[in-house]
Amino acid sequence: MALMIGVPREIFPGEKRVATVPEVVEKLIKLGFTVAVESGAGEAANSDDESYRAAGATIIEGAAKLWAASDIVFKVREPSADEVELMHAGQTLIGFIWPAQHPELMTQLAAKKVTVLAIDALPRMLSRAQKMDALTSQAGVAGYRAVIEAANAFGRFFNGQITAAGKVLPAKVFIAGAGVAGLAAIGTASGLGAIVRANDTRAEVADQVVSLGGEFVKVDYEEEGGGGGGYAKVMSEGFLQAQREMYARQAKEVDIIITTALIPGKPAPKLITAEMVKSMKPGSVIVDMAAERGGNCELTEPGQTVVKHGVTIVGYTDLNSRLAKQSSTLYGTNLFRVAEELCKTKDGNINVNMEDDAIRGLTVIKNGEVTWPAPAPKLPVTPPAAKPAAPVAKAKGGHGQSSEPASATSAAIRLAVAALVFWFVGAYAPAAFLGHFTVFVLACFVGYMVVWNVKPALHT
Repeated sequence: MALMIGVPREIFPGEKRVATVPEVVEKLIKLGFTVAVESGAGEAANSDDESYRAAGATIIEGAAKLWAASDIVFKVREPSADEVELMHAGQTLIGFIWPAQHPELMTQLAAKKVTVLAIDALPRMLSRAQKMDALTSQAGVAGYRAVIEAANAFGRFFNGQITAAGKVLPAKVFIAGAGVAGLAAIGTASGLGAIVRANDTRAEVADQVVSLGGEFVKVDYEEEGGGGGGYAKVMSEGFLQAQREMYARQAKEVDIIITTALIPGKPAPKLITAEMVKSMKPGSVIVDMAAERGGNCELTEPGQTVVKHGVTIVGYTDLNSRLAKQSSTLYGTNLFRVAEELCKTKDGNINVNMEDDAIRGLTVIKNGEVTWPAPAPKLPVTPPAAKPAAPVAKAKGGHGQSSEPASATSAAIRLAVAALVFWFVGAYAPAAFLGHFTVFVLACFVGYMVVWNVKPALHT
């Protein structure tokens, strides 16, 4: 019997996203599932009940009825205590859970004997997991929206202009953190014509920053900053001091600062001090994308936009909800990809295969048993670099003599024969043929020179 996927209305204050959209409902039905949506669940994301019905979903009035009827529940935010009470044994929940930050919630869910797949626990280093990576899709939307919010609060153009009224200098934007959100912000700000600078503790992202039109600002302190899985790690005090000095210099020069720094399982690091804010030019803007985790700026007020020392500090915690339709579409697609992995038979039933590295990483509770944290996935071992091949000895000619280039006499004979052939062609061939033949010879010569230093494997 096919399982029912239920999509409740999100009840977290200010949350406008919905866990699936009508376009994705059609795909879920093709996998064999039936889909039920709580009435009004998608209204804030421009998806009304009628559009869900047209896609094949059933509309259910009231959260209690929806949770009771559903075998699988798709959610955006982690469930509240009241929502956990609506769950029943054997049910499967898929959504953001953040198990490290919510140990109490994990205990409550385990007591309900349910299975929970945390989309935030996906092993992001697995290449095949990218299609399910909701953290990446949502961070990209948030990074884009952060620049839009900065532009809204900023009192000038982003791009430079020369007008009859005078010259307008381009805005200078500094982005702290070049993860997915930071890179999205770099690309957006650069596209709007701003001068963009960025920094990250992971030096390996410098090329990505430059490729999007930004300038990578390096900290004058050598330390490896990668924490695995695309995240940064907690750095040493020496590095942090050098980083603060660099941020202080940037704060005096730029017009807009966008901060994106987060460390998994920990409060957001404080990068922008009150003194740095005071040093910024009047009318400058700070957009703190880490506001929900405490903020990267000391003066951020989560959920609010405030003006301190002449600087506008945007601390919105709902950047994704400010692009609810786009965020919901991408998130719904991510959950559909998870459903695809769980239902490879396309019969509307799921198999939580703990031998699958991606599914094992996602599964934080299985039938009431806490399985988080998952062991590190088995990644393919990179083979050691091949040793350079030993030089091949030159073949010897007859009677022990080396095979030398042709003698001057043989070269002269070949040249004479070639000249004779060209004279014959020139004397008796039509003029049109002679022109084509000349182009052919030149093309052969040029082609040979072009590929002379290219490895044979790349000649195609």
